Amino acid sequence: MQPHDFWQTIHPAGAHADAGPFVEAYPARFTDGRQLLLPIRALADGRHGLASLIVNQASFAVLSALADDLAARLRPFSPDVVVGLPTLGLTLAAAVAERLGHGRYVPCGTSRKFWYVEELSVPMSSVTTHHARRLYVDPRMLPLLEGRRVALVDDVISSGASIVAGLRLMAAVAVEPVAIGAAMLQTERWRPALAELSPVWPDRVVGSLVTPLLERTDAGWIAEDQGIGPKSGTRFSEDPTR
Repeated sequence: MQPHDFWQTIHPAGAHADAGPFVEAYPARFTDGRQLLLPIRALADGRHGLASLIVNQASFAVLSALADDLAARLRPFSPDVVVGLPTLGLTLAAAVAERLGHGRYVPCGTSRKFWYVEELSVPMSSVTTHHARRLYVDPRMLPLLEGRRVALVDDVISSGASIVAGLRLMAAVAVEPVAIGAAMLQTERWRPALAELSPVWPDRVVGSLVTPLLERTDAGWIAEDQGIGPKSGTRFSEDPTR
């Protein structure tokens, strides 16, 4: 597949073998068996890889399918408002909020407007930027959050760093989200980071797709255990696309 061909089509159940080995794409599955081909990105060690998802490059049909599924997963938590994390989580959060019947959503941002205040911000790390960033919530949005059931939404949860920043920001405005949603849970490396913040958070996470850590072999990529790291205990870097 060409790079621009990924994330454009939802394939029917069984269209692609999901046992591996895989060459360039991993067929992530929805609960109903439908598949979405995701490009495999090699990690810095050259031995391991991850399936990658860039939501704002997806076709409208794929975005719609992800939003439909995630909204259905979040609905049992009865959220009153959806809070979206930048940057790629904003596209998904808006679509999810609409499907939940909300009239709007609350976008967080990393660009400080002149009326923002530092007290309503937290540090935010990212492997795709070479400078420190802060995550902000617009002070004018606080009445939409106070006393409300909040769902925190991002595109992909991988290491958990972005979600932890989002949770810290919500804590700064005295909000405890009832749920955390993502289009994809990329391995389970995020669990320790969320559990360290509070043991309640891992159980409040839902995702439309779950993808494993992949290991390179002579035949192609195969899925390793869906744990927080390789079976060998080797450390590896983050998804280079995030």
